[in-house]
Amino acid sequence: MEVNISEAIEKTPEQLEEARREFIAELWRRFETLQEWAVSHWPDQEHPLSSADFVEARKEILSLRSPAGSLNQPTTRDAAEPEQGGEQYLDVTPAPWP
Repeated sequence: MEVNISEAIEKTPEQLEEARREFIAELWRRFETLQEWAVSHWPDQEHPLSSADFVEARKEILSLRSPAGSLNQPTTRDAAEPEQGGEQYLDVTPAPWP
């Protein structure tokens, strides 16, 4: 697949976000197809595969939906240092699962 770099540079943040969402949707569709194929073609019938065997992979794909910040937000590297008036402590501990 050939990618035109100037095409990516000219995209707006909204277009980049839409492209990311389309990519994730296509990845999910292909993963579901692969999962169905793997379950139906698994050679060890005494220990069959199930959708539960793919939980971790699904989590990884779903984590692409909400990366650490939007494409429109600056990264933490752009934040001011504490001596420049920036935050002295950033809580990076994830909230517990409800």
